[in-house]
Amino acid sequence: MALQKCGLNLNRNGRELQPHGTFDFPCAGYCSQHTESADDVIPWHWHEEMEIIYLLSGQLKLKVPGKTFRLQQGEAIFINSNILHFAAAEMHCEIHSLVFHPTLITGQDKSVFAQKYITPLVNCVALDSCHIALAFNWGKNIITDFIHTFEAIAFEPTGYEFTIRENLSHICLTLYQQYEQEIKKWNTELNQDSTRIRKMLDFIHEHYSEDLTLAQIAKSADIGERECLRCFQRGIQISPIQYLIKYRVMQGATMLLQTPNSSISEISIQCGFDSPSNFSQMFKRFFKCTPRNYRKR
Repeated sequence: MALQKCGLNLNRNGRELQPHGTFDFPCAGYCSQHTESADDVIPWHWHEEMEIIYLLSGQLKLKVPGKTFRLQQGEAIFINSNILHFAAAEMHCEIHSLVFHPTLITGQDKSVFAQKYITPLVNCVALDSCHIALAFNWGKNIITDFIHTFEAIAFEPTGYEFTIRENLSHICLTLYQQYEQEIKKWNTELNQDSTRIRKMLDFIHEHYSEDLTLAQIAKSADIGERECLRCFQRGIQISPIQYLIKYRVMQGATMLLQTPNSSISEISIQCGFDSPSNFSQMFKRFFKCTPRNYRKR
């Protein structure tokens, strides 16, 4: 197994396509370094797997809809299955992460582990994410289990699969115990804001090159414009149009490098900007340089 290089492969809806681990052992470990550069963020995305991120050094800002976390060295965060998340370094940082599918622990949907613990944990609305600090004993225990799991993936001693499954099971049990009261009030309906935001982000990612309006974005989630604005503000603290502009700029940055024969004018149109000058102006706002200089650099 060993460690893998961190790299996102997202479809237009922000869902990660990259498999984590293998079909018979769905778990992978990643090590990556990040800077404050605008093109070095981990963009909004989601996946079926659970994820635990541990900050080895530096500082990291991580967002899920409606929440912002700031991780310090030695802290970790748990991100539940199918939860949108975004991360950016607040200074140079190095992160270790584990991404694993719930079936690694449950074995099958009908097992007692699935029905009694993991399925309620996955569907607990209160547990979209959890900041794990060393100030509490349960946090120390999770971080210790994480480190043992990460070492097992990195060095692959004999029987490392048992070590990984045992420690991840212990982490999930600890989280279950911490959220047991919320789980007992378990509501099978998904968080409404999160569902709406995912629909609207899906729409933006698919139609960003078109002349989109706020009304069109709102309609994709069957809500009005005012509720659309409130939903984005509550969820990801940015307006729909600001998100659209930023997404267009990020797509443009990718095109500048991947299609060197395309002119900046052509790329600006493909990204949905009405003119090359507008594209350059917005690009400079995010990357502190012109598209031409970015391509050369």
